[in-house]
Amino acid sequence: MSDSSPSASSNGPPHRPRLRERIALNRKYQPISREDQIAGFRGLHERGYLPHRDAPGLTQFVTFRLADAFPAELRHEWEQLLTLEDHTERRAQLEAYLDLGRGECWLRDPRLAELTANAFKHFDGQRYRLIAWCVMPNHAHVLFETTTTPMGEIIESWKRFTSTHANKLLGRRGPFWQEDYWDTFMRNSEHESSTIHYMENNPRKAGLERWPWRSSIKTAME
Repeated sequence: MSDSSPSASSNGPPHRPRLRERIALNRKYQPISREDQIAGFRGLHERGYLPHRDAPGLTQFVTFRLADAFPAELRHEWEQLLTLEDHTERRAQLEAYLDLGRGECWLRDPRLAELTANAFKHFDGQRYRLIAWCVMPNHAHVLFETTTTPMGEIIESWKRFTSTHANKLLGRRGPFWQEDYWDTFMRNSEHESSTIHYMENNPRKAGLERWPWRSSIKTAME
């Protein structure tokens, strides 16, 4: 699970030599094939905060947010959340902050919400297997199984396509999505079921009772 700061840091991710040593040791016991490495899969790795796994067959829960979802002028509201020691609690609190709807919330625009949802579905069955998704006003959740394409490439493709077309529709320039993302791979079926339940209920929890941009409702509508 990625746990990067909402604000960009000029110093990059924190230096955690013990984490890197542990990752290097565990990679010996959880290797990925040469073929998967050539395809771009990173296996067990770190991005400065927590270990991550990127390999074919893993089911990944990813959250990424709009560039202004953590406004600099409201830093006093979210900065203290970064100091929470428990990684799971910290992500839960940061996602709860997203549900407050800070920033411009461009994804309230049905054109942009549909654009984002369609991007998730476009290569379903080709590059990955899409399981569930939810587009919120200032962030998006996706649950998918990696198949032929590494997780990072999939997410970058979604963000690059949607940001280009969203900026055209909005008549603006500049970053649309925040650069990084949060990811967690599913440990078992119970973990996956609880994640799907969270995604399905996220709009209601955020006070969006009739919010249509989530997979369960879209599926029922089709």
